[in-house]
Amino acid sequence: MENEREQLRLLLKRESLIFGDFTLASGKKSTFYFDSKRTTLLPEGAWLTAREVLRLIREHRIEADAIGGLTLGADPIVCPVAALSHVEGPKLRAFIVRKEAKEHGTGRQIEGNLPKGSRVIIVDDVVTTAGSTLKAVEAAEGEGHTVVAVICLVDREEGGAAKLAKYPFYPVFKRGDIF
Repeated sequence: MENEREQLRLLLKRESLIFGDFTLASGKKSTFYFDSKRTTLLPEGAWLTAREVLRLIREHRIEADAIGGLTLGADPIVCPVAALSHVEGPKLRAFIVRKEAKEHGTGRQIEGNLPKGSRVIIVDDVVTTAGSTLKAVEAAEGEGHTVVAVICLVDREEGGAAKLAKYPFYPVFKRGDIF
């Protein structure tokens, strides 16, 4: 397991850490960017990410029915986690939170097959100020689900963890782990 964690860390560093001038979702400027999808959309990256997230869930004994988060950052994480959970456990359903409710069809903001009152884990690829993560939390709670934990692939260590203090927060990696 430790070797897989190190493989994921090196993959994130090689594929997802980019230097330049960037504007983050929060509007903040940064000289580096974690484009985690460059890792999580690779076959190896998807598998390693799913293994690490499931390891965290088991290690911290998080009891949940489902895992999901805001599209697009969470999408390539929650689907591999749900698929691998079928084999490794604990079994978790996947769900995706739209930025806004659909204006057609079912008009739903949360996509997935979640029974009312599910215990859910919110996942995000990168947490900076936690704005996107909190949108997913609010949507899940707004539909009557209980958020039992928040997991992110990379915590940029820029205040997001403090904003998530109401929830058990587990970053797979922190910025310092990648640099």
